[in-house]
Amino acid sequence: MAGKFYVVWRGRAPGVYASWDEARAQVEGFSGARYCAFDDCAQAEAAFAAGPHADDRDLRHRLRLDRLPAKARRGYAVDAAWNARTKTMAYRCVQIETGREVFYGGPFEDATNNVGEFLAVVHGLTWLKQHGSQAPIYTDSRNAILWVAQAKCQTAPARTARNGELFERIAQAERWLDENEYCNAVLKWRTEAWGENPADFGRK
Repeated sequence: MAGKFYVVWRGRAPGVYASWDEARAQVEGFSGARYCAFDDCAQAEAAFAAGPHADDRDLRHRLRLDRLPAKARRGYAVDAAWNARTKTMAYRCVQIETGREVFYGGPFEDATNNVGEFLAVVHGLTWLKQHGSQAPIYTDSRNAILWVAQAKCQTAPARTARNGELFERIAQAERWLDENEYCNAVLKWRTEAWGENPADFGRK
């Protein structure tokens, strides 16, 4: 993936910079500096034009939508996050068009990220079917796409006294896939072309 671009709204020389070293020279030690990183030059230039008072979250959301095909805008995105220190996992789903969180699962103890990605997709398919939606669902996990197609979570953490609920969720998900038909496409989120998965937890 290409490097980030940096917008300096308030600094020694406001503008768009292609490296952090260049941007840092404008803001380090500058009182009231305002700056932010973006995934590509087009996003950065649009953000610079919007000015320092634009809401960062709303601006990033609008810039992300601009680069998406219509099909993706109408879809839903899921992602999971695993905490290496606590060994806990959570997952969530967002509506891509609005950025609204649709559901949140967890935290689950003694879990793995791969299991979270799988559960997120199945939870998403369940939710979409309940709401009569044919929208696609996006994940950045190839394993999750494969496991859902096979209706089987292919790996799981070791059983412990803390993760009984997790194994119940896995069994429920596999049973739902085995017993239900769905028309929603489960697609790979194209991070390199579209930027970060909208459901990302921002822990990277």
